[in-house]
Order: sequence, then structure tokens, then C-alpha cells
Amino acid sequence: MRSSARKRLHNRSIKSQLHTLERGYLQLLGSGKKDEATKAFQKISSAFDKAAKSGVVHRATADRKKSRLGLRLAHAK
Repeated sequence: MRSSARKRLHNRSIKSQLHTLERGYLQLLGSGKKDEATKAFQKISSAFDKAAKSGVVHRATADRKKSRLGLRLAHAK
């Protein structure tokens, strides 16, 4: 298997995991579970930082996503 194909699959799985974490976080916010949403926000922030560190997503994209998700948490409280 070409290394580019292997890396593409690896990056795709990480992006899929990020989308899943984000979807779960937004569901928690929508249902009003703020304590659980805070814990989920910590997990998703860490996941975005790790993805940016390894180059799966751009650093600015990760920062923007974390900022917007954090604002949603702040407005929910």
C-alpha cells in the first residue's frame, strides 16, 4: 500500500473521530447537560490540538473550531 494512501486513511479516521466528538458535544449542549458538555469540550479541545499537531487539520482551523465551540458553551451557561 502506498504511504500516501495509508496516511489518507489515517487522516480520514481522525477527522471522522473529530466530527463524532463535535456532534456528541452539540447534542449535550442541546439537551442542557452543561456539566457533561464541559467535560466533552475538554476532550474535543485536546483532540483538535492533537490533530493540528500531527498536521491532520490546520492549526488555525483547530483554533477557530475550539473558539466557536467554547463560545457555544459560554452562551449555554
